[in-house]
Amino acid sequence: MKREEMIQRAKEHFGKLIEEQLERIERMKSQQDFIDYNKLPTIVIGIVGGDGIGPYITSQAQRVLEFLLQDEVKAGKVTFKVIDGLTIENRARHNKAIPDDVLEQLKQCHVILKGPTTTPRAGDPWPNIESANVAMRKELDLFANVRPVKIPQEGINWTFFRENTEGAYAVGNKGIHVNEDLAIDFTITTYEGSYRILKAAFDYARKTGLNRVTVVTKANVVKTTDGKFLEVAREVAKEYPEVEWDDWYIDIMTAKLLDPKRRTQFKVIVLPNLYGDILTDEAAELQGGVGTAGSANIGKRYAMFEAIHGSAPRMVEEGRTQYADPSSIIRAAGMLLEHIGYGDKAKKLDMALDICGTYEKKLVITGRDTGATGAQFADYVMETLSDENLENRWAEYTNLLKD
Repeated sequence: MKREEMIQRAKEHFGKLIEEQLERIERMKSQQDFIDYNKLPTIVIGIVGGDGIGPYITSQAQRVLEFLLQDEVKAGKVTFKVIDGLTIENRARHNKAIPDDVLEQLKQCHVILKGPTTTPRAGDPWPNIESANVAMRKELDLFANVRPVKIPQEGINWTFFRENTEGAYAVGNKGIHVNEDLAIDFTITTYEGSYRILKAAFDYARKTGLNRVTVVTKANVVKTTDGKFLEVAREVAKEYPEVEWDDWYIDIMTAKLLDPKRRTQFKVIVLPNLYGDILTDEAAELQGGVGTAGSANIGKRYAMFEAIHGSAPRMVEEGRTQYADPSSIIRAAGMLLEHIGYGDKAKKLDMALDICGTYEKKLVITGRDTGATGAQFADYVMETLSDENLENRWAEYTNLLKD
C-alpha cells in the first residue's frame, strides 16, 4: 500500500472515532440525575458469576448478601437475578464482549455483583474481543470506579476515584496498524467525562469530612489529554473552597504511596483510567493483596460491584476453584449494600471481614487444600455476623491496633 493510501485510511479511521466520541459527549450531556433507591418498589440485584474462579467466589458473596438481606427479600424490597452467559466461552461464541441477550438482562437490574471475567490476549485460543469489564462500563456508563483501601494500623485510609470510561482504555480495541512499522492507539479525555468524575471525588471528600483531594496525572508530558483533566480539576476545585486539594504526577505518586511519612496524608485520590488501574492495584497490595479489595463502578442509572483481581485460570486448570478466596468480592458486596442504602449492614459486614480475615483468622485461605475453602470462609463470616458480641470483638481488634 502506498504512503498516501495508508495515511488516508488512518485519517478515515480516526474520523470515525471522533464521530463516536462526539455522539458520546451528547449522551453524557443529556443524562438524568442519579437513581434514588429509596423510591424504588423493589431493588433488583444482578448476580453475574463471570468465568474462571468467578462463579465460585461470587456464589459465596451471594450467600452473604442473601443472609444480610433476608428480611428485605421476604418483604419484596430486594430481589436477586442470576445472570449467566458472561463466560469467555459464550462471549467467544458470539464474538462479543457482552452478548446481546446478556446485556439486556443486565439492564433489567439496578445494581450488579460481578465475578471476574477473562480478557483474551495474544496467543489465547479466543478471538480478540474487548474486555467485558470495559464494555460493561461503557454500555452502562459506569464512569466512576471507586476503590477504598484501609490499613488502620498504618494510618492509611484512601479512597480512589478512577475515571472508568475514557483514557487509554476507551477505544483500546480500536487502534490502527498503519503499516508493519507503525501502530497507533488512542487516549480519550472529554470535559464532561473529566468533570463528573472530579465532582464525584470532591463531593465524596466533602460529604465524608475527609476534605482532601489529590489529582493524579502526567500533565507535564501528556499535555493535551492529561492537561485537560488537570484543567477541569482546577475548575471543579473552585466549587469546593473548604476541600484542600493538590496534584501529583503518576510516576512520583507510585513512589509516595510507599513512603510512610507521606502516604498517610492522602485521602481521596482521583485520576484517569489507566493510572487508576495501576495505582489501585499497588494500593491493594499494601492492604494485603488484590484479593482483599472490592471495587465499585458507579453510574447515574446503574452500578456494578466486583473483585479487583482476575479470573485465575490456573486455579481452574489445577482443580482448586473451591479454595479461591472470596474476600474481595464479599468486600464488593458490602460496597453494594452501602450504595443502595443499607449502610448499617455494610458496616457490620466490614467489621466481620476484618475480624475473620485480619484479626482472629480462625480459618486461613491459602488457595490450596492446605487452607479453608471459600464456602467455609463465607460460613465463618456469616457466623460472625450472627454473633451478638460482634461489636465487642470489633472493639478488641481496634484497641489492639491502638496499642
